Amino acid sequence: MANHSRPVVLGRGDRATLKRLVRSPTTPSGVSRRARAILLLADQTPGTEVAELTGYTPVQISRIRRRFAEEGMDGLMDKPRSGRPPTITEAKSARIVALTLKGPPRGLSQWSTREMAARVGVSPSTVSRVWRAHALQPHRVKTFKFTTDPRAEEKIRDVVGLYLNPPTNAVVLSLDEKTQIQALERTQPMLPLRPNRPARHTHDYRRHGLTSLFAALEVASGKVVGKCSERHTGTDFLRFLKSLNRRYQGREMHVILDNSSTHSTPAVRTWLDAHPNVYFHFTPVGASWLNMIEAWFGILTRKSVRRTSFPSVRALVRHIQHYIDHWNDNPTPFVWTKKPADIIRKAIRRGR
Repeated sequence: MANHSRPVVLGRGDRATLKRLVRSPTTPSGVSRRARAILLLADQTPGTEVAELTGYTPVQISRIRRRFAEEGMDGLMDKPRSGRPPTITEAKSARIVALTLKGPPRGLSQWSTREMAARVGVSPSTVSRVWRAHALQPHRVKTFKFTTDPRAEEKIRDVVGLYLNPPTNAVVLSLDEKTQIQALERTQPMLPLRPNRPARHTHDYRRHGLTSLFAALEVASGKVVGKCSERHTGTDFLRFLKSLNRRYQGREMHVILDNSSTHSTPAVRTWLDAHPNVYFHFTPVGASWLNMIEAWFGILTRKSVRRTSFPSVRALVRHIQHYIDHWNDNPTPFVWTKKPADIIRKAIRRGR
């Protein structure tokens, strides 16, 4: 059967614009779906297949094709709805903004649309429109911390310099310990994943003890060397450090680590003096996020530990080692992009 649908022809720059609409988290869902449909049609995907991939009907795909051919990018935008548009006076809009910036009344942690609507005498949807128009998001909060380290700028340039320009023929390691990893066992067996039903487990659990993980990330390759320990004392840290020195024997070793007391015990300093091939590079106080291994610890928690049930600490240790082996089968190096000046501007409070 011949296909009589008009072909979708993209103008110069249209494909890049469509891809941006599909990927951007701020694009309205309808616009994103229509942009994806046009990209598929431009690649000569049949309309029925495009409908299946995007959730539209074939008739809707035909309408989207026609609107794009007649109006171009404007044809993808949402059309105004029928009926009288809602109105709000400038005074009420200004009052909503002022109250939002002032903060919630006593007893509340943040404004909600319903709380604000009741206070000002408008609908919750009106409050939501005003907040969107003024880019206000009272439901969100971000954390921050300024470092108080007097040598912060020097340390930032040192650590970031290792990420961006590592010494030739040397190994750069991002090292830290993840302490108090709990071996938690769910009180009942987990129910496995089924069609239309997620995996399920009980909310309560039994505690079987703790372990601490010493881990070092090879900045260049992304490989991880890890060892679990019952404790995380200076002696345990030194034992792990010695194992790394044996592993990279004969090579210059630059170790990025935080200011934990276990990293600067007299025994560690004495060992460091006896091994001139090993160099410590400390992150600023209160800025351990500068250490790449912290990002890997987050991945370990999300992908390996958090949703698993462990009948013993030994089972937890085996599980972590299996994940490290799995990671090293196809390691992913982290790519540092921030320049030292950008980090210093945000991490160090000036003019106090």
